[in-house]
Amino acid sequence: QVQLVESGGGLVQAGGSLRLSCAASGRTFSSYGMGWFRQAPGKEREFVAALSRSGRSTYYADSVKGRFTISRDNANNAVYLQMNSLKAEDTAVYYCAATQKRTYDSGNDYNYWGQGTQVTVSS
Repeated sequence: QVQLVESGGGLVQAGGSLRLSCAASGRTFSSYGMGWFRQAPGKEREFVAALSRSGRSTYYADSVKGRFTISRDNANNAVYLQMNSLKAEDTAVYYCAATQKRTYDSGNDYNYWGQGTQVTVSS
């Protein structure tokens, strides 16, 4: 079992940066692929970014490619999402999730979810 706790959200101006963190419990963190999803008010949850168990493979939604970077620290059971050049349309609740599958862009493939952290980008 994995428990996930996100932090680092907040209010930022357009063009600014934020770094989200996700702390994971459990001794088997390195056996999970990790992803970030987001959900804006009135919209469906969408995939943002993911990386493989080792961290060597990364995946991004087209809307964030070149602006966001996902990384992980298996020694410290953590995954991060560095968000640069933020836009108003990035405003959403961001969720960290863990999967034992090798496909990463569908929320249905993830077993564990955090409670979410709010990111608000003012234009």
